[in-house]
Amino acid sequence: MKLLHIILILLIALEHFYFLILEMFLWTSPKGIKTFGLKSKQFAEDTKVLAANQGLYNGFLAVGLIYSLVINNSNSTVFFLICIAIAGIYGAYSTKKIKLFYIQSVPAIVTLILSFLV
Repeated sequence: MKLLHIILILLIALEHFYFLILEMFLWTSPKGIKTFGLKSKQFAEDTKVLAANQGLYNGFLAVGLIYSLVINNSNSTVFFLICIAIAGIYGAYSTKKIKLFYIQSVPAIVTLILSFLV
């Protein structure tokens, strides 16, 4: 793998670790409420278990990407990038927040394309 490709994969993994932190630990904080555009502190409290579960999945995606680099398995890297791209597409569609597509899917899609070029 080329250095740029590895750096992009690591940045995507870091992004998903950040999502894990936001969703598992900061969901009910002012930062979490603002980041996700939640209706109220009460809504955040009511949904924090769901958000934590979602954060855990983001952590699994991050670990999967890092593991794919450690074992140097491009098939695993492609698999996790596809999962991230699809999650971002579905998230943007289901929440009607196109910003989510640009934050989550676009980096994964760009890195996927690069995966096939290196």
